[in-house]
Amino acid sequence: MTTWFHSWRAAVRIARRDAWRSKGRSFLVLAMIALPILGVSALDLTLRSAELTPAQRMERTLGAADARFSDARTAGVAILQDPSGEQNTPAGDYDSPGKSWPDGPTDVTKTIPAGSTVLTDSSGSAKLTTRHGLLRAEVRELAAADPVARGIMRLQEGRFPEKNDEIAATTRFLESSGLSVGSTLTARGFDRTYVISGSYELPSDLAAQQVNALPGAFLAPYAKAVERAGLPKPDVSTTYLVKKSGGFTWNTVQAINAKGVLVTSRAVALDPPADSEVPLYQKAGWANYESSDAAALAAVGTVVGLAILEICLLAGPAFAVGARRSRRQLGLVGANGGARSHIRAIMLSGGLVIGVAAALVGMVLALILTFALRPVLEDYMGQRFGGFTVRPLELLAIAALAVLTGLLSAIVPAVTASRQTVLASLTGRRGVRRSNRVLPLIGLGAVLLGAAIALYGSVVSDQFVLVAGGSAIAELGVVAMTPALVGLFGRASRWLPLSPRLALRDAVRNRGRTAPAVAAVLAAVAGTVAVSTYAASSDAQSLAEYKASLPYGAVAALVTEEGGRDVPEVRDAVQRTLPVDVRADVFRIAVGKPGCAPYGEGEGCGRFEVVIPLANECPLWVSTPDGSDPAEKYSKEQRRALAKDWRCLSPDGNGIYVEGGLLIADAPLLKVLGIDDPGAAKALADGKLLSFHKPQIDRNGTVGIKLITDPKAADRAAEQNKPVPGELKSFPAYQVAGSPGSYGVESVLSPAAAKAAGLTTVPLGAFFSTDRIPSTEERQKLDAEITKLGSNVELTVEQGWVDKNGLVLLALTVFAGLVTIGAAGIATGLAQADAEADLKTLAAVGAPPSVRRMLSGFQCGVVAAMGVVLGSAAGVLPAVGLRLTEEREQMRSYQEALDNGWGGAGDAPPYVPIIVPWETLAALLVVVPLGAALLAALVTRSRGALARRAAH
Repeated sequence: MTTWFHSWRAAVRIARRDAWRSKGRSFLVLAMIALPILGVSALDLTLRSAELTPAQRMERTLGAADARFSDARTAGVAILQDPSGEQNTPAGDYDSPGKSWPDGPTDVTKTIPAGSTVLTDSSGSAKLTTRHGLLRAEVRELAAADPVARGIMRLQEGRFPEKNDEIAATTRFLESSGLSVGSTLTARGFDRTYVISGSYELPSDLAAQQVNALPGAFLAPYAKAVERAGLPKPDVSTTYLVKKSGGFTWNTVQAINAKGVLVTSRAVALDPPADSEVPLYQKAGWANYESSDAAALAAVGTVVGLAILEICLLAGPAFAVGARRSRRQLGLVGANGGARSHIRAIMLSGGLVIGVAAALVGMVLALILTFALRPVLEDYMGQRFGGFTVRPLELLAIAALAVLTGLLSAIVPAVTASRQTVLASLTGRRGVRRSNRVLPLIGLGAVLLGAAIALYGSVVSDQFVLVAGGSAIAELGVVAMTPALVGLFGRASRWLPLSPRLALRDAVRNRGRTAPAVAAVLAAVAGTVAVSTYAASSDAQSLAEYKASLPYGAVAALVTEEGGRDVPEVRDAVQRTLPVDVRADVFRIAVGKPGCAPYGEGEGCGRFEVVIPLANECPLWVSTPDGSDPAEKYSKEQRRALAKDWRCLSPDGNGIYVEGGLLIADAPLLKVLGIDDPGAAKALADGKLLSFHKPQIDRNGTVGIKLITDPKAADRAAEQNKPVPGELKSFPAYQVAGSPGSYGVESVLSPAAAKAAGLTTVPLGAFFSTDRIPSTEERQKLDAEITKLGSNVELTVEQGWVDKNGLVLLALTVFAGLVTIGAAGIATGLAQADAEADLKTLAAVGAPPSVRRMLSGFQCGVVAAMGVVLGSAAGVLPAVGLRLTEEREQMRSYQEALDNGWGGAGDAPPYVPIIVPWETLAALLVVVPLGAALLAALVTRSRGALARRAAH
């Protein structure tokens, strides 16, 4: 080894032979490094393959067309759009008081250049018949076989429709419906039958439930059939695929925008204009906000750094085991003229060999698995990949991390091995070891600095980054202090029995192998305790803030579509499948056609409003003639006082959201909701309106309901701060005593009173009380019944607060336990290699064979216990810091809401507890060390291998 190259070549050859000779240890370290590399590489390959180029996006959006023209619904008023065609707004200033927002259709066909090839692309929805019942699906009318549309839909089987009585369906629709190519289907209330001619998929939406028909073959005749049934015709959106010589440049797109038409252009997508050339981005509030990746990169860098540290701490003792078992070989290198640098090179080459092997194994497995599992990954992500994309530089960077991890893992064992004398290596003597006194001081400084940063971030600043960064620095400091902390644990050995005393003193004497294992356990347990403490605290806050949607065990099933056509079947399905005690049928007010949806959606449909008398309106929210904020005329103290005024308090409870908060129902509803007011049922029977919201009732004791038959006129009047036109119905009211939880229901009117007042009502659904909480099997049966109906049912089953983090905490505990057992096992193996002579001495003086097992178990348990104790203490800091930061943030928001008089400001102040997960800590502090000790004792042989006398 006369030159640098030759010395390293020889070192690598020696390291390769040693790795091959110790296959078990080499495989262990290789797996620890290769598994993260496999995961990161596979993730990189998957994400890069799923990224679409602009050309691929345009092919899936436009097919072979040059642009897609869409109605911006601004009644022909000029618009501004972004280059992608995803955002747009009217070009003028319509936010000023008194100005109405432009709304209305635009004739898109008049803006299409002459001589262009045009395909219409229309979409609606319908309830289609299946083998299981009904299934709501999207109906898309597009000549998919036309060359202009090629690429939007990918044919899987059969062919696209060629006749008006044919349709094609997505593969997902066929799977859900139980149908196949050649089957027939129709729609509910529709007398036409269609034959499924083929199946296809949308490459960017594999989960789409969609059928495809020729233009005019389904939607128009279906709309007529629906109208004949007295229901509003379904909404249909139509866009136009346009192919023109030369395409559509950005200037052309802007010229078309001036006519109120939105354009998605292939030429613009492939060559987008600069932000300065996009008028939309020059408008206030519409800048091209590109998300900064700095925070994400910092988070990823921190996670990667901590992962490398954890692997190094776990793999370092394994390399130390190899160095100990190869000490005679290393001594021979020194005896034949090798310098300390050569010893270090041999040990570092071990890390290099394992790192390179781990990189190759991880990369190859990632390529194979990603390629083989591509269909599974595509189904999981819901879209087809643009291609199998491999970015060599990124994979090389990931491979470099593997090599770096291997080298870092071998540094400490390399330095330790190079410091041994030739005589000590050849004779097997360990010599006297002095612990490093500088490293603990550096660690103490890091702990103090990290704690100060985390404390500042949680108490003074509101930056989560400071808390997380300070906690990471403090944890690294604790890792650096581990050798000194291990020495402190040794003082407890005097009170222990023989075997644990020997194990603890051996761990303290050999801190070089104990400290890395303890630090590895510390890091894993600290992360687990931090996440567990944060999750337990968040769960406690969530439980305290939880507001039930219904009384415990109650059920609500509401249907707002098609005038409640399916409500009787839904009510019966719930009654059959769930343990129902009381059933309360509810209705809603319908303004316009009986089949109209709530809130005035659809042609010929209106809505209603429960009128709040002017005297009862919250002064902080009342509309002003000039559109200014009414809260501005009050001082901060006045706004704080008004926020707790009864007129400004939001209705109590979370509950079920219904139109206007009003239900048409009889007395059984009160029983289901748990309203214990004898006068309420009597008032309802007398034709009065029950009110749970005091501001509704005027000074005459009545509540007004305004019927709005022209929603657009009402919206214009509201924008101009004018009275909303509509017919007013007044009802004598009964204010329910106290403040009972009404679960989102603000008022109730009996069906008889509604009919007497001339109100049109339609079925909405039912509320149910149950004898017990419905079981999972009963819920599944109900879901199956509802699926057969094909109805959009708003189903609510109140089960109380549910812990959503329990499984996460269990998984973290198991992970920390596995890391603890692994690290302690490695340290135990190294301890056994060191203590072989001592064990033989004990056997020679008459110690029973079980001593070897007991000593091995206690050595493993001691390492595990020290790591778990230190990790539990270190893990609480970041969780406490983050919770304190959240408390400051939420209190600041609460105070700001009070100062400004915002809605809900009068509610209780935020409750941000800090809860220690004692169950998780008990499992870590007791179960994991005991399990590690028992496992080590079980796998250790009672008798050592027979030794041969060394030749002299």
